[in-house]
Amino acid sequence: MFTINENYLKLPGSYLFSTIGKKVAEYQAANPEKPIIRLGIGDVTQPLAPAIVEALHKAVDEMGKAESFHGYAPDLGYDFLRHAIAENDYKARGCDISEDEIFVSDGAKSDSGNIQEIFGMDNRVAVCDPVYPVYLDSNVMAGRTGVYREDKGCFDGVIYIPCTEENHFVPEPPKEVPDLIYLCFPNNPTGTTITKEQLQVWVDYANKNGSVIIYDAAYEAYITEEHVPHSIYECEGARTCAIEIRSFSKNAGFTGVRLGFTVVPKDLKCNGTSVRDLWARRHGTKFNGAPYIVQRAGEAVYSEEGKKQLKEQVAYYQRNARVIYDALKDLGYTVYGGVNAPYIWLKTPDHMGSWEFFDYLLDKGNIVGTPGCGFGNCGEGYFRLTAFGSYENTLEAMERIKKL
Repeated sequence: MFTINENYLKLPGSYLFSTIGKKVAEYQAANPEKPIIRLGIGDVTQPLAPAIVEALHKAVDEMGKAESFHGYAPDLGYDFLRHAIAENDYKARGCDISEDEIFVSDGAKSDSGNIQEIFGMDNRVAVCDPVYPVYLDSNVMAGRTGVYREDKGCFDGVIYIPCTEENHFVPEPPKEVPDLIYLCFPNNPTGTTITKEQLQVWVDYANKNGSVIIYDAAYEAYITEEHVPHSIYECEGARTCAIEIRSFSKNAGFTGVRLGFTVVPKDLKCNGTSVRDLWARRHGTKFNGAPYIVQRAGEAVYSEEGKKQLKEQVAYYQRNARVIYDALKDLGYTVYGGVNAPYIWLKTPDHMGSWEFFDYLLDKGNIVGTPGCGFGNCGEGYFRLTAFGSYENTLEAMERIKKL
């Protein structure tokens, strides 16, 4: 008789955003006349930039001709895209990253969940709390997290790093040394970030203890302050301890197009074994590459017109973030984020629980957000709103909140 991977049974409940979707669908069915504004999931709303659309059309035309047709993509991705990434995202910022250390994929979420496969089952995992659920859940599925303690709301095999008001949402290296460390800056869900000096502390800690940092930089396009690093490879020594994951979803609106990449430096080794080569083996075995037309669209992101148009698009969402931040501040809410990230992290009013505030906001304001407890124990009493709605809906949502 067949058996199942019982590690899946350790996962508490369903995926956070699936639960939210179900609750919203039920509310909408019971209240079809009420227009809902969705500021929960981090999905973009603006159309693809003209330079990207033009590149897609051109690539589709190429696929319709025998002499320019493309089948399977190269394992690492097409040279033209990896070259553009290396030049613009890394060399332009003084980071020593070569094209053959860049692996093109269908998105940061996939890579964030898959990267753990190349590490041993006995590795101890550390995550920030609150945290993007994929980092933790994928390690639960792999069987690396121990038993879930329902009374404590945590796994006994995971090192949780509190990110709270008390430490200004800046995680500090734990005394109990982990093997794998997940960091995300600008942070999802808190919208906060750290300085280059603070990130250097983590790099030094990882190198000293033989740990690997898995660094999610999906929101780097929203950084506005000069002292905030765009890449972990801006830090000295990061090539020997860090893997960086990036996405085209939030900087270029590819949530429905799907494109991302992971950087694994050749200097990152375990007892002489190249981690980069392990990821290359996994990538080549389990992934057939992002589509040619999508990679051409990704290349257009780095064109002069693409850069100009996407700068305007990011500014559109940044304006939304400022609208939300300022409106909530004026109403007396305690608010974080929104400066270097498209997320606003607010303290729930009147000591409401996170899900209690979710229901309240949905019922009274017809607004969907994300309960902070869905990101971890330290997220209880907080709530996340996203700046990815339309400007008009963002203004309307704030007017509704003012009337609550």
